[in-house]
Amino acid sequence: MYVTYKLSVLDRSRTRLHEEPSKALRDTVAFAQQVEDLGYHRFWVSEHHSVPGVAGSAPTVLAAAVAAATSRIRVGTGGVMLPNHRPLVVAEQFGVLASLFPGRIDMGLGRSVGFTDGIRRALGVEKEAMGDFEDRLAELARWFTGAGEPTPYPGVHALPAEGLRPPLFVLANEAGADVAARAGAALVIGGLKGEGAMAAAVERYRAGFVPSAWREKPYVMVAGNVAVAETRDAARRLLVPEAWALAHSRTHGAFPPLRPAEEIEGKLIPSMSQRERGLYDAALRGHIHGTEGDVTAALDSLVARTGADEVLVTTSSYDRDALLDSYRRLATATRATAPAPPASPDPAPSWP
Repeated sequence: MYVTYKLSVLDRSRTRLHEEPSKALRDTVAFAQQVEDLGYHRFWVSEHHSVPGVAGSAPTVLAAAVAAATSRIRVGTGGVMLPNHRPLVVAEQFGVLASLFPGRIDMGLGRSVGFTDGIRRALGVEKEAMGDFEDRLAELARWFTGAGEPTPYPGVHALPAEGLRPPLFVLANEAGADVAARAGAALVIGGLKGEGAMAAAVERYRAGFVPSAWREKPYVMVAGNVAVAETRDAARRLLVPEAWALAHSRTHGAFPPLRPAEEIEGKLIPSMSQRERGLYDAALRGHIHGTEGDVTAALDSLVARTGADEVLVTTSSYDRDALLDSYRRLATATRATAPAPPASPDPAPSWP
């Protein structure tokens, strides 16, 4: 049966053991081209600062490279962390992207700040900045819409953003769903590990949604790890490198590059402390993985319970070939399609 939801990709430019960050960034661009060919609807990149295992630190710059290397797939951020930046600068960046690639750019925004004191100091923000997210979001919207002069900046305009409407998405946990509703933005919510709370947040979002210049109706994207392989065990092994990296980061204070699943299971797991093993086992739970039949049944059930319009797949693994095969199997199993972007009088430039 043909599915009613769209499938999209969030890639975090994860580094692999003994590889330079530059390779991870080039691989992200190549991966975008591959998933475009597979029919995925969007390709998003993320923002992380001073994380050794993640090369994606400048999402709007990377999104420009991805958009230039592709032709149909929507490109965006999942997301730009608004507390780290002035809303004017974010508006200008997305205005440039939307002008260069009309009809293809998504503006995904989050409220996180750097995860250590040192990173926050380097960015010039504090944890408390997360509490200003809704105000910053409102200011950002005004730079695009021009609805009421964004005091205290009389006479200032965000060019070329003013008048443009790149679709606005708010990345949120359960509590943040209300912010997305009040902003009239699409909601991106993770929670495959806690579907009950996620479903309740989605229901609140829909009930409280206020139509805006960005969107007339609610729109929900659920995000999480999805792994597909010939067998359930092979699919589970795709999740092992990221689960180990997460457990390692929470016990050693550093997020490491991805390692092969074979090395993790054969050498690293036996030497784990009890606490680390508990974190590793927890990190493996709550994801959707298995054969094509297993995964499509789980996704159909998830979408039926939440009414989601779209599923954003965020899976990372050491073996790039096996990971691409997972995305290929998922696209084939769900018959994912990528609609052509809307016609525009200003065609996207042809870049070398």
